[in-house]
Amino acid sequence: MSKHHYAIIMAGGVGTRFWPMSTTQHPKQFLDILGTGQTLLQQTYHRLLQIVSNDHIYVVTSEAYKDLVHEQLPKLPKDNILGETARKNTAPCIAYASYKIHQRDPKAITVVAPSDHLIKKEDIFIKALRSCFSKAEKQECLITLGIKPTRPDTGYGYIQFVKSDVEEQDKRIHKVKTFTEKPNHEMAQFFMESGDFLWNSGIFIWSTKNILHALETHDPELATVFKEGLEFYNTDKELEFVNRAYSTCKNISIDYSVLEKATNVYVRSSIFGWSDLGTWGSLYTHIPKDHDKNALVGKNIITYDCNNCIVQVPKDKLVVLQGLEDYIVVESEGILMICKKQDEQQIRNFVNDVKVKKGEKFV
Repeated sequence: MSKHHYAIIMAGGVGTRFWPMSTTQHPKQFLDILGTGQTLLQQTYHRLLQIVSNDHIYVVTSEAYKDLVHEQLPKLPKDNILGETARKNTAPCIAYASYKIHQRDPKAITVVAPSDHLIKKEDIFIKALRSCFSKAEKQECLITLGIKPTRPDTGYGYIQFVKSDVEEQDKRIHKVKTFTEKPNHEMAQFFMESGDFLWNSGIFIWSTKNILHALETHDPELATVFKEGLEFYNTDKELEFVNRAYSTCKNISIDYSVLEKATNVYVRSSIFGWSDLGTWGSLYTHIPKDHDKNALVGKNIITYDCNNCIVQVPKDKLVVLQGLEDYIVVESEGILMICKKQDEQQIRNFVNDVKVKKGEKFV
C-alpha cells in the first residue's frame, strides 16, 4: 500500500429516485438498500481500504451529513470528512479535495469514487485500480474506469475509445476519443454493437498534480476559486474559506469541466459487476429473486400470485401482497409507495408533488 495513494469518496447526493427510502435527511448512500448489513457508503469505504490506508481516505459530503458520515465510519479521522455548503456537482467537490490533498502530499495519486455504487467483484475492481495507479504514477494522464456494456442502456454516459498512443503495460487501457451523455435507445444499441464504447462509471484515477493542472488549464475560473484556499487548507480557517468558495463557484461536472476538453484522458475497460444503482429497476437486477422472480428485501413478506416485483420493507413489518405483477412496493418511515416498474421515472414527480401538497417532512 503506497504512502502516496489517496481516495476521495463523493457522498453529497440526495438520490430522490430511491424515495421513499432515500430522503433529504437520509439519502441512499447512508442506507442498507441491498439488505447486506452495510450501507452503500460503508461498502465503498471498506472496498477502498484494500488499496488506501484509513487516514488517506477523504469523504466529501454535504455539511448537513458530516455527523452521519462520522456515525457510519467512526474510524475515519474527523478531519477527513469534508463538508460542502451547497450542492455544486462533481467538479467543485474534486477541486476542493484535490487542492487539500495536494497541499498535504504533492506526490498524491487519488482514486475518486461515488459513495453509492454497487461493485460485486471487488478483487477485479482492486486489480483495475492498482493498474491505473501504476499508470498515473508514471505518466501525465487522467484515467476513468469504463464498463463493458451488457445492454443498450440509455441511463448511462458512454466513452468511445481508440488504440492507446503509448505502449501500455495493461492492454485494457485505451485512449479516450469522445464522451457521450445518455443516448437514445437506437444510439445506445449502436454503441454496444460497435465494440468501442464503454459505460462511464464515474470512477477516476489521477495524480493531484495532473488533475489540478487540467483544472487550471481547462476551467481556470473554477480552479482559481479553490486555489485561493491554499493558505487555508488544513488550518482552522479552512471551513470559513470553503463556505465562501461554494457560495461563488459554479455548478459543473468534472466531465464538462475537464475530461471532455483534455487530450490526455484514458479509460481502463473493466468488468467487475458494476451498477450505479440509479433506480429501483436497476436495484431489482442485483437482488436475489424467489421462484416468481420477485426481489424481496424484508423478513416478513408473503406473496400470492405476484411476479417480477421488487418489495423493500422494514424487517419488523409484515406485508402480504396478492396479484401484483411488475410493481415496486416500498415502505419506509411511515411512507408507503406502490408504483409500476415501467413508470419509475415518475418517482421524481411524486417527490415534487408530495413536497407541494404534504410538506418537506415526507421528502
